[in-house]
Amino acid sequence: MAEEQQGEQTDGQRGDLPASIEVAWGLRERPGKGPRPGLDLDRIVGAAVRIASGEGLAAVSMGRLAKELGVSTMSLYRYVAAKDELYVLMQEAALGLPPAPPAPGTPWREALTAWARALRDGSRRHLWATRLPVGGPPATPNSVAWMERGLSALDGSGLDEGSRISVILLISGFVRSEVGMMADLAEAQAKAGITAEESLVRYGQLLARFADAERFPAVTRMLESGVLDTPEDPDYEFVFGMERLLDGIEALVRKKHADEQGERGKQDEQGEQGEQGEQSQQGGAE
Repeated sequence: MAEEQQGEQTDGQRGDLPASIEVAWGLRERPGKGPRPGLDLDRIVGAAVRIASGEGLAAVSMGRLAKELGVSTMSLYRYVAAKDELYVLMQEAALGLPPAPPAPGTPWREALTAWARALRDGSRRHLWATRLPVGGPPATPNSVAWMERGLSALDGSGLDEGSRISVILLISGFVRSEVGMMADLAEAQAKAGITAEESLVRYGQLLARFADAERFPAVTRMLESGVLDTPEDPDYEFVFGMERLLDGIEALVRKKHADEQGERGKQDEQGEQGEQGEQSQQGGAE
């Protein structure tokens, strides 16, 4: 009886899950081999990733995928119920597993930087993934593994669990934004047939043409400084942004430690006052 109830509860829990999550965690039975030998979910997802990597996410469709695999479009629906489900599985495949954790005792700032850089490197290998809509918090095996690694990077920081989650969301959002912006710029430069350095020079010339000193004094000072004349390191904006974010997180860590010390000091002071009161009462009684 207990086993039947447990089975019913499990089935009910599965019914509440999106189909893509069930597939990612292996909770849904995969169909047996169809008339086309060798067709399976892994092959379908792999083909979709190749199309997205070579032609962009917009090129991925069930029809295009069927043509790539040499099967009928309807045969794909035996494995993937909808395009949104395919997107989730593509992102899971592109994300992969996080790298090995840092050595024990690694400072949280160094560990978090390594986590963010690894996330950025993976995102840059699959720029199409930045075009996928964010459908919710991490819920697939690989994304949860990345969350686990990010949260554990903050071991030793003293931050509570809620703050840790907020830090991970902050850093991952920064990485996604930075990679997406770089992808947009690279795509625009490729269409224009120019390099990043040429694009920077043209931008400076454009600003110099229209930004007069009276209307745009700060922009004029920036142009006169020559900051746009020299190409910067491709990693500069990422490193600069991460350092500023980490500075803010470190300030939060210091504040938490100071608050805890202040609270302990207050408790010690109250304890001493209590002891003095008891001693006074004992002296009066004598």
